Amino acid sequence: MSAPIKKKITAVAIVAAIAGAAWIGWDWFDQRAVPDGLMVSNGRIEATEVDVAAKFGGRVAQILADEGDEVQAGQVLAHMQIDSLLAQMREAQAQLQRAEHAVKATQAQVNMRRSDQAAAEAVVVQRHTELNAAQRRLVRTEVLVKDGATTGQELDDDRASVANTGAALNAARAQANAARSAIEAADAEVTGATSTVAAAQATVERIQSELDDSTLKAPRTGRVQYRLAQPGEMLGDGGKVLNLIDLSDVYMSFFLPTEAAGQVALGSEVRVVLDTAPNLPIPAKVTFVSRQAQFTPKFVETANERQKLMFRVKARIDKALLRKYQDYVKSGLPGVAWIRTDPQAQWPEALQLRDLP
Repeated sequence: MSAPIKKKITAVAIVAAIAGAAWIGWDWFDQRAVPDGLMVSNGRIEATEVDVAAKFGGRVAQILADEGDEVQAGQVLAHMQIDSLLAQMREAQAQLQRAEHAVKATQAQVNMRRSDQAAAEAVVVQRHTELNAAQRRLVRTEVLVKDGATTGQELDDDRASVANTGAALNAARAQANAARSAIEAADAEVTGATSTVAAAQATVERIQSELDDSTLKAPRTGRVQYRLAQPGEMLGDGGKVLNLIDLSDVYMSFFLPTEAAGQVALGSEVRVVLDTAPNLPIPAKVTFVSRQAQFTPKFVETANERQKLMFRVKARIDKALLRKYQDYVKSGLPGVAWIRTDPQAQWPEALQLRDLP
């Protein structure tokens, strides 16, 4: 028989046991003796449970809480071993520093290229000025040659000067264009280096997050119910270390048959009487009534069978009252839930609220 099938059979057996206990518990009370507007059923105190688990697999280094300890929300409860994470962090920080140095180096290259561009543009201006001067001198020489005031050789020299200065201007412009292209390339290198810094920073933050997650803290105020692991034990992802019970979120679960469940509305007043404190009724209110029967056949055909359907009901104790009754209310304690279905009904003397002893 496979494990899942065994688990299902076990679950069915548990539900059947609860069904029998609930039905016997209900039948045990002589409902005819219960005052009008009230009903009663056996129940058990329950509380919200939370597991404190490791997000990532690893070895448990230290557990700082024992079973029965009361802990506060955010309190450190355990540490996972982090040697490998610390090594990864050092490597990531080194890569981040290398990337930041690369950004500074590429920014220096950009600054140098901008200086080269400024120098090239200054040369362009200079060559342009020289070309204008050479062209004006050539015009004057041409007039003097026509008047016979100068030789043809001087005219040839001025024409060569204009051509040479024009070529120098074109070379300077090409140099300026090359400087601008170099700046664009350097800017691209800066962008790439900056992206590398961002990636390295993200790696550092991720590892830091894993380091933070390796310190297990209480998600809420409560009491340690079980230690599920021991120091030195290897856990997988999500491995449970501790189980907490939130004593500020306490309720009694009980079962009612079909007819009775139909009379219970959300918000109905309840008096919880625990076996350990039979003379101390604790006020509560119905906060949950199951929409489906918790046991019996899924489909029933007769009215007699429908009367055997049992519905789960929760009566929650107010958080402010819990602080008042915290010495008496403990998870797992059995007791009795008295439910007032008629708001006008009077509580019997035994269920009247009284001061704590």
